[in-house]
Amino acid sequence: MDRVSSFDEPLKKLLGGATAKVMAEHLDLHTVGDLLHHYPRRYEERGKLTALADLPLDEHVTVVAQVADARILMFNNGRGKRLEVTLTDGSGRLQLVFFGHGVHKPHKELLPGRQAMFAGKVSVFNRKMQLAHPTYQLLDASDADEATEAVDAFAGRLLPIYPACKQLDSWRIAKAVDAVLPSARDAVDPLPASLREGRGFTPLPEALLKVHRPQTKADVEDARARLKWDEAFVLQVALARRRYADTQLPAAARRPVADGLLDAFDAKLPFTLTEGQEKVSKEIFDDLATEHPMHRLLQGEVGSGKTMVALRAMLTVVDAGGQAAMLAPTEVLAQQHHRSITEMMGELAEGGMLGGSDRGTKVVLLTGSMGMAARRQALLDLVTGEAGIVIGTHALIEDKVQFHDLGLVVVDEQHRFGVEQRDALRSKGKQPPHLLVMTATPIPRTVAMTVFGDLETSVLDQLPAGRSPIASHVVPAKDKPHFLSRAWERVREEVENGHQAYVVCPRIGDDAEEAEGKGGKRTKAKKQAADEDPEKRPPLAVLEIADGLRKGALAGLSVEVLHGRMHPDDKDDVMRRFAAGAVDVLVATTVIEVGVNVPNATAMVIMDADRFGVSQLHQLRGRVGRGSAPGLCLLVSEAHEASPARARLSAVAATLDGFELSRIDLEQRREGDVLGQAQSGVRSSLRMLTVIDDEEVIAAAREEAVAVVAADPELEHLPELRTVLAALLDKDREEYLDKG
Repeated sequence: MDRVSSFDEPLKKLLGGATAKVMAEHLDLHTVGDLLHHYPRRYEERGKLTALADLPLDEHVTVVAQVADARILMFNNGRGKRLEVTLTDGSGRLQLVFFGHGVHKPHKELLPGRQAMFAGKVSVFNRKMQLAHPTYQLLDASDADEATEAVDAFAGRLLPIYPACKQLDSWRIAKAVDAVLPSARDAVDPLPASLREGRGFTPLPEALLKVHRPQTKADVEDARARLKWDEAFVLQVALARRRYADTQLPAAARRPVADGLLDAFDAKLPFTLTEGQEKVSKEIFDDLATEHPMHRLLQGEVGSGKTMVALRAMLTVVDAGGQAAMLAPTEVLAQQHHRSITEMMGELAEGGMLGGSDRGTKVVLLTGSMGMAARRQALLDLVTGEAGIVIGTHALIEDKVQFHDLGLVVVDEQHRFGVEQRDALRSKGKQPPHLLVMTATPIPRTVAMTVFGDLETSVLDQLPAGRSPIASHVVPAKDKPHFLSRAWERVREEVENGHQAYVVCPRIGDDAEEAEGKGGKRTKAKKQAADEDPEKRPPLAVLEIADGLRKGALAGLSVEVLHGRMHPDDKDDVMRRFAAGAVDVLVATTVIEVGVNVPNATAMVIMDADRFGVSQLHQLRGRVGRGSAPGLCLLVSEAHEASPARARLSAVAATLDGFELSRIDLEQRREGDVLGQAQSGVRSSLRMLTVIDDEEVIAAAREEAVAVVAADPELEHLPELRTVLAALLDKDREEYLDKG
C-alpha cells in the first residue's frame, strides 16, 4: 500500500458498513485519514473523572464510576420491570435506569463494586439526576488475567474522550481508531525537514500515536503542538501561494495626478484628515501605483472615516483615467453611500452637468429597484466612461452592466457579500481591477490572518475629531420594569433637547413574516409558554413597538418605521426625513446597522438586545454619538441576570473598543461561526487549531509559509507539502481561496 492511499482508504473497508455509515452521516468522517484527524476532545484519568456532583443537565456525558447498588422494581401490577442502578465516584451519586427487555444484561453485569464507563444523556427524574438506558463498558473483568489487563489499560492511562454522537459513543470511536492507528506510520509529513528539525517537532506518525493513545500528559502536549503547527502552516502556505499568484497578475497602475479631482476634493475638505487616514491612504496609493492588483482589507471602527479613505482612492483612480465601483450589501446602504459621497464631493460629482466642475465626474447609483429610464442612463454612463464612480448593490454585477475601464472595486462589509459576487465584479475589468475590502467589524489579528489571509490589512483605529463618547447601559426590563419606563423618558428628553433617537427591534412583525414562520399563527399554548419564558416568545417587532410607543410612552412625538420589506422609495423617503430632522424617533430593524449617518441622532434603544451578537450590537451603537453631542445606547433585555446573554450585554456596555469586543465574541462563539459558511473549506480543516488561542502559532506559521513560498512558489522541492495541500484544497476550497 503506498503512502498516500492508506490515508485515502474508505472506512467501510476496515470498520464494516454500519459503523462507517454512522461516521460518514453524523461525524463527516469518510476515510482512514479523516478518522486519524478526529482528535480526542479531552482525556480522562481514572479517579479524576467528570465528577458526578457536577454533571451538566441535558448533555451527552461519559463517566467512569462504581456501582453502589442495583435493584429491580416492578410496576403496572407486575407487568413492567425497571432496573435502577446507583453509581458513585466519591463526589456524588447518579442513578441509571433500564426498562423492559433492556434490564436482563445490565442486571447480570452491573453488580455492586464493579467499575464501568457509562455514556448517556443526563436528565432529572423525581429531582434526581439520571441516565436512562446508557451504554456502558465494564472496566474490570471476571477472569483475573483479563482484570489485570483491563486495569493496566485504564488505570493511570489517559482515556481519550472523542467528539461523539448519540449513535456512536466515545469508546466505540476509540475502538475504531485502534483499527486504523497502524496507518499513522504512512502519514505524509507536510513540514519541510529544516523547519521540523529547527523547531524540534515530534515526527507526524508519532504525534498521531501520541494524540490518540498518550501515556502521559507530556505526550498530549507534544502531539498537540505538532498537529496545530501542521494545520496552521498548511493553511498559511495555501494563502501565501494565493497572495504570490496575485502578485503575478497584471493590473493597470493608477497613479495620482497633480491638480486632478483628488487635489480639488482635498482642497475643499472642511477638516484635516487624521494621522490614521493619512497613513492608510498612503498604503492604498502605493498599492494602486503598482502593476499588480491591490488586495487590501481596510478595518476601521464605526465612524473612523473609512468611506473618506475609500473615496480618495476612487478619485485617484478616476484621475488616472479609470472607473471605481463601490459595492454595498443593501439598497439602503447603497443609497446612503451615494448620498454622502455626492454631498462630500459637491460640484465635483456633477461632471458634464450644468454647474458641475470641469474637473468633476459623474457619480451614479445602480440598484435593482431603480426605474427603467434612470437605470438605462446609469448603464450608458458606465459604458461610455462618463461616470467615474458607481455605487450599487450586487445589481452591479449582472451581465448587462459593462464598464468603460474598471480600475478599482471597493466592497463594503465583505462578510455580507458572497465570494462569488466579488469574483464576478472583478471579471468586469479589462485587467483584474484593484480591490479594497472594508469592514467596520473589528477582526482579531488571528482571524484576519486566516479568514482574510490573502489580503494585506490596514487598520484605522483613530476616531476623527468631533466624535462624541457613547454611554451604554443594560436595562433589565423583566427584573426592573421602571428602568424601561425611565429609558423612554430619556428618549423624550433627548428629543426635547433637539435631538433624535433610534429604537431597534430584531423583527419586522408584519403578517407576511408571521405566515412565513413554521405553522403560521402562534397557538394559545405557545403564547402561554412565551409568557412564562421570555426565551420562547418571538423577538419584539418594529411594527408592534412603534404602535405601542405612538400610543404610549412617546405619544406626541413623530415616530416612523424603517425595515427591509418596505418599498425602496418609502425607505429612502423615511431616511431623508430622519436625516433632515423631521422625524423624532426611527423604529427600525438592523437595516440601520451599517453606514447610516445622522449626526443629530444621539440616543438608541435596542429591544431584546440579547438576541443580537456582540459585534452587531457594537455596529448598531456606532450610529449614535456621530455629532458633537454625547451618545446614549440602552440595551433592553429580559434575560436573567446570571445568564450568558446578560454577561454578553454587560461586556458591550463596559467597553467601546471593538477589537476587545470582537475577541469576546469569538471566545463565545468559537471560530466555527466566525469563519462562516463562505469559508467552510478553511473551517473544516481546523481541528486542533483554535483561531482565538493560537495567535503565536498562526503568526509564526505565516512567517515560515511566506519564506517557503518565496523560495519555491510551485513547491517543486517539497512534494509532501504539495500532496497535503492538494488534499486540503479540494475543489471547493481551492475555489474559495481563488476568489478570496
